[in-house]
Amino acid sequence: MGACTMGTLRVLAFALLMGVSAVAQSPTYGVGRTPTAEEIRAWDISIGPTGEELPPGRGTAKEGAQLYVQKGCAGCHGKTGIEGTAPNLVGKVDPKADTWERGRILPIRSPFATTVWDYINRAMPLNREGTLTADEVYALTAYLLYINDVIPEDAVLDAQSLPKVKMPIGDEYASLPEWKPKTRRLRGYPY
Repeated sequence: MGACTMGTLRVLAFALLMGVSAVAQSPTYGVGRTPTAEEIRAWDISIGPTGEELPPGRGTAKEGAQLYVQKGCAGCHGKTGIEGTAPNLVGKVDPKADTWERGRILPIRSPFATTVWDYINRAMPLNREGTLTADEVYALTAYLLYINDVIPEDAVLDAQSLPKVKMPIGDEYASLPEWKPKTRRLRGYPY
């Protein structure tokens, strides 16, 4: 009886897998359409490390400091970037400390300054994503990089200068910490 049941289960599992395969190759029903080249270009908004996709514009840390208040960034991240309910924007320890000890701060741990720009452009401000102009994004990026001692206050960021910014993490972003079985995975990581 047990062998018959096992055989039946195997046949049933095989039939189920074959049915799923057949459904996956079923004919189309005229739902949807192929996107146009223009639609694909509109969706292709990611900014790479070289910054060649960056739009025209410019911004400084001083302009960014004003925008930080005007656009409501301080409401979530706090007046100085550390006392809000949203993630911290400034490391709480000495800027000369090891990058990994400074905390999970985007302008510190990001391998490229273009990544900071891209994140602000896509995800901020909360519930009003995509409403910032390119100039505002450059200015806010400059402000965050300035308050984290990455660039000087008078630096002007644009499509040419932003990709050249040397980030604090340097080449460390790709390195893996030393790990041995039955030890915690990362320093300070709770699991």
